[in-house]
Amino acid sequence: MSLKENMNTQNGLPFVKPEPEEPRIAPLAPSGTWQNTVAAQAAPVPGPVFPGEVKPLVKPEPLDLDSARLPPPLQPVLNAPNAPLVKQDSFAVAEGQDAPAQPRNYFKKYERVEEIDYQPELALKEGLGMVKTLKMSLKSLNVGSKMRQEVWMNEIKNLENQGAPTTMIAVCGATGAGKSSTLNAILDDNVVPTSGMRACTAVVTEIAYHKKKTIDGDVSFLTEQEWREELKVLLDDLVDEDGNVKRSTDLRSDAGIAWSKVHAVYPSISQDQLVRMSVDQIIARDPKIANLLGTTKHISAPDSKTFAKEISKYIDSKDQKRGDKKDKKKDKDKKKDKDRDGPAYWPLIRQVRVWCNARALATGAILVDLPGVADANAARNNIAKDYMKKCDCVWILAPITRAVDDKTARDLMGDAFKMQLMMDGNYDSNTITFIASKCDDISCSEVIRALNLEDDPELERIEDEIEKCKEETSEWKKKKVEAENAAKDVDAQLKQSRAFLQEYQAHLHAVENGEHFEPLLTAKKKKVLAKKQSRSGSGSDSNSDTSSSSESEDEESSKSKKRKHKDDGRKKSSAKKRKESAGSDGDDDAMDVDDDDFIVDDDEELTFSDSDDDAKLKSGSSSDSDSDSDSDSDAGSDKEDKGEDKEEEDEPQEEVTVESLKAKIEEMKQAIKDGRVQLSEFRRQRKEAVDMLATLKKRQNKAQREKNAFCSLKRSEFSRDVLKEDFRTGLKDLDDAQQEQQNPDTFDPTVNIRDYNAIDLPVFTVSARDYVRITGQVKGDGDPTCFSKVEDTGVPALQKWCHQLTVASRSRAARNFLAQLNTFCKNVLGFLQGIGEVTEADRAAMREKWESSMVADGYATDDQDDPYAYTFGAGWESSDPYDQPSLDDLIRHGPGVRSGLLGLNKQTKVDQYGQPVGVAPRLVAEFHKLTDGCVSDLQERFRDGLEEKCQVGAINAAAAAVETSDAFAASMHWATYRATLRRHGSWRQDLNVELTNPFTRQIASSWAKVFEADLFASFEQATMRVIQKLIDDVAASAAPGLKERARGQGELAMEEARVALQKTLEIVRETMNNEQKEVSRCLAPHVQNQLFDGYERAMEERGRGSVARQKMVFHDYVARIKDQVFTGAADVLMGRLSKAAEAVGDALDDALEELARKIEVNMAVLWEGPRDDPKQAQARAEVVDTVKEILRQVALWRGAEQLSRVMQTYTHGADAMDTEPAPATAHNNSTTT
Repeated sequence: MSLKENMNTQNGLPFVKPEPEEPRIAPLAPSGTWQNTVAAQAAPVPGPVFPGEVKPLVKPEPLDLDSARLPPPLQPVLNAPNAPLVKQDSFAVAEGQDAPAQPRNYFKKYERVEEIDYQPELALKEGLGMVKTLKMSLKSLNVGSKMRQEVWMNEIKNLENQGAPTTMIAVCGATGAGKSSTLNAILDDNVVPTSGMRACTAVVTEIAYHKKKTIDGDVSFLTEQEWREELKVLLDDLVDEDGNVKRSTDLRSDAGIAWSKVHAVYPSISQDQLVRMSVDQIIARDPKIANLLGTTKHISAPDSKTFAKEISKYIDSKDQKRGDKKDKKKDKDKKKDKDRDGPAYWPLIRQVRVWCNARALATGAILVDLPGVADANAARNNIAKDYMKKCDCVWILAPITRAVDDKTARDLMGDAFKMQLMMDGNYDSNTITFIASKCDDISCSEVIRALNLEDDPELERIEDEIEKCKEETSEWKKKKVEAENAAKDVDAQLKQSRAFLQEYQAHLHAVENGEHFEPLLTAKKKKVLAKKQSRSGSGSDSNSDTSSSSESEDEESSKSKKRKHKDDGRKKSSAKKRKESAGSDGDDDAMDVDDDDFIVDDDEELTFSDSDDDAKLKSGSSSDSDSDSDSDSDAGSDKEDKGEDKEEEDEPQEEVTVESLKAKIEEMKQAIKDGRVQLSEFRRQRKEAVDMLATLKKRQNKAQREKNAFCSLKRSEFSRDVLKEDFRTGLKDLDDAQQEQQNPDTFDPTVNIRDYNAIDLPVFTVSARDYVRITGQVKGDGDPTCFSKVEDTGVPALQKWCHQLTVASRSRAARNFLAQLNTFCKNVLGFLQGIGEVTEADRAAMREKWESSMVADGYATDDQDDPYAYTFGAGWESSDPYDQPSLDDLIRHGPGVRSGLLGLNKQTKVDQYGQPVGVAPRLVAEFHKLTDGCVSDLQERFRDGLEEKCQVGAINAAAAAVETSDAFAASMHWATYRATLRRHGSWRQDLNVELTNPFTRQIASSWAKVFEADLFASFEQATMRVIQKLIDDVAASAAPGLKERARGQGELAMEEARVALQKTLEIVRETMNNEQKEVSRCLAPHVQNQLFDGYERAMEERGRGSVARQKMVFHDYVARIKDQVFTGAADVLMGRLSKAAEAVGDALDDALEELARKIEVNMAVLWEGPRDDPKQAQARAEVVDTVKEILRQVALWRGAEQLSRVMQTYTHGADAMDTEPAPATAHNNSTTT
């Protein structure tokens, strides 16, 4: 009895076999439940919209249970509870409903290869549109057997799940190397926190791409267990042996770090209270903190400024709060006490993940900012180590001022780091990139002297320009001084003339009115002398309307000197008045001079302030010009007095008349007019000099920046060459050390085991600071100090490198996707078109011999059911969380994890001897033998290549263990050593890693060789031979009329098998690589676990002399257990490799079982007859047209991909020919591998 009959019998409903002429369409259900089917129908799936294509609006179907197209077993129950169940044919349309419209295309159609602008992402997008179109086309089609339905559904699901791959880049570097600033420059936004808070140096920050315009972030916190473990260690750091608090003012000490962390989270707990509290009491002190543990806070912000403000709530310490100063001031009174006493969360952060719309990451690069220093928290350290295992590329970042001198590229952050990279297969120029940061930190004189650039023509040109600017600046400064002095002389004459004019006018008024007038300025010599004597006495009458000009000048001069000691020299109102006066002076045409103008101007004194000049020149001193002004004014006054004396002595006595006074008045007015014209000209000359000085200053600054950039680029060019050579040297040193240990008798250091000259380490030299200044990313930092061009900062080249690192994986993914889609479409087309006129007897013979009845577990066969009446996608999808598991899951969960397609309990057709019959059972049996052989071969390879090396490495590590431990203890302060013991060897330095270094050094090279080899090449060839043998047997057994088609179908099956097997082996290789990385890192944890008791016993020592006793206890423990520790480490290593090989075998069994079913479905066309339903004939014809169009588009895209590769090869070759004769220039900021 079938599953359907069982279900209906349980419901008390009779089962009625349906009539074939009453078909009904069943939908492609995304799950096994009708609720999901209805939901899927109610929500239309949007398709891609292409340029120039208007996307039609499709109204979704109403969510009506009566009319909803549900899976056949459940719909009658919903429509009519007492109605009998009627089995419908799989593709037919329900009675009273129209046939569905032909699905529209979700991809753009091209006519020629040249029309396609090939990009891997676009190829994947268009390919997914083709898959969706194919899926919609097959929705109501009779696909023959249940096996075909399941295989095709799984194939489409695999195609749909394929997307653009990601490339994970680990960014490593010491604290202060500028990682965060460089990452922000690459992202073109201030996304990565760069404040001085401590969490930034200890928390892993992952930055990935998303299409949204917002910046999103997830801040995950430590679990309660992780925080408990850290609190326990921190409390031990805070308490001395007598149980008292360690009071340390050094925040970098162990006690200082521990107190800063605990006090940040629990600010209300004092140190004295802390030492009397348990971990449970501390956690219970603040329920808010306890509730935060183990959670993840999501942040979404429209811009980086808002994002920084939001994330600062979690990652900043209280004394480093970021945010808007206005907001702080506004809420100061309200939240002052609360903010000061509130907890900070940065010690609790486990990891930060950020998503942003950065163009540099748009092609799949993921940047991971790894901690610059070791952290006390084990959870954060483990996260950093996990990222190093998962990363595809490693960026080493160091300041350029230290990168060359410190041999960073050669040492590469220590021997342990280098050996781990080598074992991971990542110690090569294809994986490692070196970045020299802070290139704007430059001393031109040092670079010129060190690189012998004195005779460089470009540098000479720049220095000539700087010298020319200095000379012209000196000349224009002289012109400025001359213009100022001349203007002051003219101004002094104008003051005298105005005084004379005022006295002449007063004298004329007195004469015309018959009044007595005693001239002071225009009197004879004796009167002048009398005037001077009266001035030297008690002073003149303050009520006199005819006060002397010299008195007013002295008074004004004293006022002026007082004003000169102020910041700006004089008030804005005075400056405005002088500006208006200058404007009137320059108006030569409108010289209608009246008396009031001269009276007002007489109160002013001409002075030149350098404050305006400083705004343009950024140089000069106002005090110098002011003192010059004073001396010039004094000199002018002296000259004026002498001139007056001489004039009084020489002039004869003459009678004063109205006509003579009027003539003198006119003479004075003309003199004032001429003087004002001269003063305007001198002021113009001074302004011209000031403007020219400002222009020269800009030219000189530009030339100096050009010189800085030139020297920086030359230094970068030199540094790149040195770093590349250092990397080659470091690699050769590591290779030589491995060879000397492995073959001490035959080792020859003069023989290179590889071509080191061919290794070209990518090196980039960048200036993030100048880049963000040029692009305006940061406000308020001023102008760039070194570079003027964005390209010279090196950041654009690094952004481009992010794209180039993803090219290989993106292109490979698109190429594999198109190949898989192509073979699948051919398979579908072969089934739809059939094999022509073949007798039923021939088909039956083929069916009897080669068809299997393998069906998924949970589906039973029934003689009354039509075995070929299955609608594609009708009501099947597994909800098992382990369905379609990754191979990594298979390794973790072990054998027995199977996909929904491939249950362990299969009902298969057997022959008279009980042996399975059919294509799939035969292939599964053959494949199982191959996988067993593959597992044995892997284990043998591991033993041959590594077992002996592991044994030697264990001996070496055991021999050096005591010495390594003693040297470790002697190399650090006693408090740091205690903190290391308290953390079981892993603190700022990892004793466990140092103890395993001799072991790792012995096996690193051999390990890399074992896993660099293609472990599955022979297995792939053997598998293809088995498939070919079966296909040949099928063709040989075919009737004469079927032989030709059998051979053609066999070729199609071979093509599909080849694509599927390559994809499977690619996943297996990746999984094996990940597993070997995991195994290679198990040594240090194993040693730490073995030495656990030794660490604990050493920490039990207290009191006077405890430090020496601790060292001795641990020394004795290591000496006693060393052989056992490292011998066990070798056994653990080999045992885990053996298990990894077995897990790979289980994974291959599952993958190849699915491949066997694919091959049978492909070959089943030979024995499956066509159905005579006219509606199916029409549906088949429509699907055939769709599949043919998809195949045509796939061919065009594959052709475009080949054309793109040819063009890239040609372009790169042409570039190489163009650049090969010329030496590398300073502007060539990157190298490609």
